[in-house]
Amino acid sequence: MSEFSTMVSDKGDVSIIYLKGYLDAHTAPALENTFASLIDKGRYSTVVNFKDLAYISSAGLGVFMAFIEKMRENKGDIKLTNMTDKVYNIFDLLGFPLLYEIFKTEDEALTKFNEIKKSEK
Repeated sequence: MSEFSTMVSDKGDVSIIYLKGYLDAHTAPALENTFASLIDKGRYSTVVNFKDLAYISSAGLGVFMAFIEKMRENKGDIKLTNMTDKVYNIFDLLGFPLLYEIFKTEDEALTKFNEIKKSEK
């Protein structure tokens, strides 16, 4: 059985989701629940840290597609960070870099959210 877990940490208005393990059809509902919980709390600015994610399937990719529109409708976004080459190649193959901002580090993604917030004032 695949092992997968999420952990959420808040930094100001931005929630950071840390992924660990194998994200596939069996484990994708756990990530869906995490995103749904953030939306229920009105937290639409999210960074997803892939540092400890070993594998992602099309079902896992589908979770991001399912929630991006809701986040952006509410002036938020999903920004992706710390991908291994293996995981990044899957995202790249499917054209995700055109849809999502992908950063090398969590701090770069948080800085981007802060820049957007400052420009809105």
